[in-house]
Amino acid sequence: MEILNSRIILRPSDYARTLEFYRDGLGLAISREYPGGTVFFAGQSLVEVAAHGGGEPGRFDGAIWLQVRDVSDAAAELALKGIAIERAPELEPWGLWEMWVRDPDGIPIVLVQVPAEHPIRRDQRWSAE
Repeated sequence: MEILNSRIILRPSDYARTLEFYRDGLGLAISREYPGGTVFFAGQSLVEVAAHGGGEPGRFDGAIWLQVRDVSDAAAELALKGIAIERAPELEPWGLWEMWVRDPDGIPIVLVQVPAEHPIRRDQRWSAE
């Protein structure tokens, strides 16, 4: 399996407070925003603060986000290796194909396929309009 991209996803108990911490407190630059979330540049990686699914304060309630070329191929590869698939590939309302597995300690891992027409694939710094 070839990993193309990754990020850490946080699902805080207080979205506004956490957003302010990463944006204003740490001064991370915004990579992109979407309804219900903000993705920040963090050196060679990205940190996403999502407004949905928050948990208990002080507990990591996130996931490891790994972009793959084809989520169905990844599912087949992982199944052959005996890795349990928690949730089969599914097209999400935000336009990404996602499949979920867990590491041996139970940390959720999201394998993501980004369709060709998705905004993540477009350069947001420039527009022909």
